[in-house]
Amino acid sequence: MALSVDVIDKLAALITAAFGLVAALAWNGAIQAIFAEIFGEQSTIPAMLGYAVFVTVLAVLFTVWIGAVSNKSKAIAEKASCAAAEKLHSHKKE
Repeated sequence: MALSVDVIDKLAALITAAFGLVAALAWNGAIQAIFAEIFGEQSTIPAMLGYAVFVTVLAVLFTVWIGAVSNKSKAIAEKASCAAAEKLHSHKKE
């Protein structure tokens, strides 16, 4: 029985999300260890809020940066595609 393209796409998205979650949990543990090393073992509400704010700011900065890199990559690909289409079009005129 062959899997449909939709099922394969969904499975790929779920597996990718699962690996993303594992990576996020690993980074969470690493950042918590760094905070504990710098600030000591504190499980008070202000310490946890500070950690949450720090991680949120870090996530926003990385998301903005990744979006900018993605947009730049798309612009370069679009420019290359237009140049290739223009070159193909000019060869047809000759």
